[in-house]
Amino acid sequence: MAAETVVLKVGMSCQGCAGAVRRVLTKMEGVETFDIDMEQQKVTVKGNVKPEDVFQTVSKTGKKTSFWEAESTSETAPAPAPAPAATEAAPPTTTAAEAPPAAAAAPEAPLAKADA
Repeated sequence: MAAETVVLKVGMSCQGCAGAVRRVLTKMEGVETFDIDMEQQKVTVKGNVKPEDVFQTVSKTGKKTSFWEAESTSETAPAPAPAPAATEAAPPTTTAAEAPPAAAAAPEAPLAKADA
């Protein structure tokens, strides 16, 4: 099995919580290194491990555990940013589409004045 990096979001409110996670990861077979970030509630595990096995092992601590989506979100975050920009661009397109009839009405008004 190739080395794998697994990132989990784990609800840890104190050093005791982090200690429980540390204990189960230390005992888990295949784990080479791990990092526990209390501030971000983030646990990064590297080694010859399966993501599902790491998830199950950390879940046994009783802490709320889920796969970390931030890294996927980080890659996706730029995509949603343009999406709202595209959404914002759509209304001006609609406004631009509405502008030609108004522009068409504007030339008629000066022509009407010229005829008068």
